[in-house]
Amino acid sequence: MDDAHLNEVPLSRTELLRGHFLHVVRDTVRLPGGAEATREFVLHPGAVMVIGLLDDGRVVLERQYRHPMQAVMVEFPAGKLDAGEGSLACARRELIEETGYRAREWAFAGRLAPTIAYSDEVIDIWFARGLNLGARALDEGEALDVFAATPDELQAMCRDGRIIDCKTLVGALWLQNVLAGAWVLDWQENPSP
Repeated sequence: MDDAHLNEVPLSRTELLRGHFLHVVRDTVRLPGGAEATREFVLHPGAVMVIGLLDDGRVVLERQYRHPMQAVMVEFPAGKLDAGEGSLACARRELIEETGYRAREWAFAGRLAPTIAYSDEVIDIWFARGLNLGARALDEGEALDVFAATPDELQAMCRDGRIIDCKTLVGALWLQNVLAGAWVLDWQENPSP
């Protein structure tokens, strides 16, 4: 499909903010009709989310306070890619750091872009199984509770609004389809990062 009639052409970029975490820019673009407009958005290095499957069929979840929401949110383990870090390496690191679990098998599921109107963030979705619990290594200042839920409990939390985090809602969709056999994963034992 040819998208040329929809594309905006970047003309210039102005940096608005470069913080410890956020990098915000304003691009001037040429619209398909020839006019110019500005687009403000957040540049993001990318992230991962891990759907950890316990041997008893439950999934690993977290409860973490999220300041922008002013609330404790229920989420799948996730985190931002470090500079030069591969997606699987990040998934392994985040799972260990946040939950203490190490996985024997990994499967890449897909990608999601949670905030396409104002960020270029892309989150890689990983499944992990054959989990063994060890020590967590939380980042400085990080506080979160780890717990497990059945797929039915996860669906109920999504349905009744206890889970509103976009990536976790997408993860629940992936999990539901994988468990139903509709979406097949390519599991690999200790794949190279």
